[in-house]
Amino acid sequence: MKKAIIIDANAVLHKAFHALPPLKNKEGKETGAIYGFLLLFFKTLKELKPDFIIATFDYPAPTFRHKKYKQYKAQRKKAPQALYDQIKEAKEMLREIKIKVLEKKGYEADDILGTIANFLNKKNIETIIVSGDLDMLQLVNKKTKAYILKKGVKQAVLYDPEEVEKKYQGLKPKQLVDFRALKGDPSDNIPGVSGVGEKTAIKLLKKHRSLESLMKKGMVKEKKKALLSKELAEIKKDVTIKLDLEKCSQKHFKKENLIKMLEKKGFKSLVERFSKSENLKLF
Repeated sequence: MKKAIIIDANAVLHKAFHALPPLKNKEGKETGAIYGFLLLFFKTLKELKPDFIIATFDYPAPTFRHKKYKQYKAQRKKAPQALYDQIKEAKEMLREIKIKVLEKKGYEADDILGTIANFLNKKNIETIIVSGDLDMLQLVNKKTKAYILKKGVKQAVLYDPEEVEKKYQGLKPKQLVDFRALKGDPSDNIPGVSGVGEKTAIKLLKKHRSLESLMKKGMVKEKKKALLSKELAEIKKDVTIKLDLEKCSQKHFKKENLIKMLEKKGFKSLVERFSKSENLKLF
């Protein structure tokens, strides 16, 4: 079975930006997030050896979730400009070395990622999601795993369905949307159901399986709030995007472009590592 990696680029860059010291190049521009992103990028490619590589990004504009619920992520402080600058650079960098980059107005990187994973499942391609966001675990199934950063960019956990069940005390990946809908999510400002925390949400779903089942039994009084929370929490799998899988093949990767780019950014240790590789693939 062929294998694909889908990178939740925004989440990884955010994680790297906050985990690593603010490295700067000769011009004084911060490069820590990009350096951390590259470390993880190359590490996963070396370990997982994919046939296809795709990176997804948030589109810099409000999404359908913001239109549905004005308070969505409203409590978040604006990230430093240095991070936004590096996100833009990372996008350009990936395109330069011929890694497929996808984003779409009105959607988050998660939704593009979910759509691609769904497409790859139907093509019988093993899929590994690389992210720093546990929300990705709702997409895990027999053909899709999630490689989630644990601390910084050096430690990560590879989740299959069994690992997800271990983490959430028996809940299956497909139940995690209802789990977030019930308990809410302060990081995204998803309201959830009043009085329901993680323990209660797990207990209810283990016994009654789904939010819809709980509602039918009259066990959820705030139905509109619960359904809104579920809509906000659920990653889309049906976004209309153009994806030519052949263009996502690792065979298009340009090693020479990568080395020039690393030299330009002053990443000497990475230049030395990849200059020694005789093969045109990353490893």
